[in-house]
Amino acid sequence: MLCKKIVIKHKTGLHARPAAVFVDQASQFESAITIMLGEREANAKSIISVMTLGVGPEEEIIIKAEGVDEEEAISRLVMLIENDFII
Repeated sequence: MLCKKIVIKHKTGLHARPAAVFVDQASQFESAITIMLGEREANAKSIISVMTLGVGPEEEIIIKAEGVDEEEAISRLVMLIENDFII
């Protein structure tokens, strides 16, 4: 299992379009991927789960991936966040 902390810099946080893009990218991997905000955890492949977290701008999340492509998954999702959710 790999974990990476990252701050969401997008002006709306991880809501609406950024959340949809994030879920779309996470869904391309076999690994189980979760997002943690404090003590709460969400399935990164579920738009409802991600939106329920309510991640706002400047909040730090932890992305966890476990599986055969966990390194690539973490790398791509971190790059997505750093690029302001532009693919």
